[in-house]
Amino acid sequence: MRSVRAGGADRARRSRDSRLRIRRGTARDAALILKFIRGLAEYEKLTHEVEATVARIRRHGFGRRRYFETLLCFRGQEPVGFALYFFTYSTFLARPTLYLEDLFVLPSERGRGAGVALLRALARIAMRRRCGRMEWAVLDWNRPAMRFYRALGAGFRKEWVLTRLTGAPLARLAERATGPERPRARRSSRPRTPRAAGARRRPRRRAPARARRSPASPRSPRRS
Repeated sequence: MRSVRAGGADRARRSRDSRLRIRRGTARDAALILKFIRGLAEYEKLTHEVEATVARIRRHGFGRRRYFETLLCFRGQEPVGFALYFFTYSTFLARPTLYLEDLFVLPSERGRGAGVALLRALARIAMRRRCGRMEWAVLDWNRPAMRFYRALGAGFRKEWVLTRLTGAPLARLAERATGPERPRARRSSRPRTPRAAGARRRPRRRAPARARRSPASPRSPRRS
């Protein structure tokens, strides 16, 4: 009887350990978020583009002005994936858009529900915030991801071309837009002579105005 109970307890424990749990990221998760970002870059063969640091993640995601939000997915106590997103605005719909910047699941966890769980959690956030849509980009060679997204009902907008300005071209455009800053004129550094307390400024003398003839005054008689 004890062995049966022990076996049931082991199964229950394994069931609890296999459950997926999703929560919001916090500042303490900055290193874990960066780990997932690097994992995604490695999968997409873009590690040479990663400049992110723990300090930047913490400042931009959890500082005074926050540029993104995150969700973390756990199986039991082990982190297995994450999503990083922010909000834009659709002028046509006149409603906000949830834009999914990063979605990453560990290779060993793919096909086990973590990706769907993260997308479902994102969809719920989008609905709560009355978003008109949820958008993200996928590399054209990532066929498994495309099949996965299409199965969820996502559409692909191939008529749009992603346009990006970064690095030196971005800096050059900023300089052209603002132009060189003109130096401001410096004020005179000569110290002003302090006036004594109670002293009054002398009124300036004005030049005497020409005497005007009053229209009511009689004219001088002409001599004959």
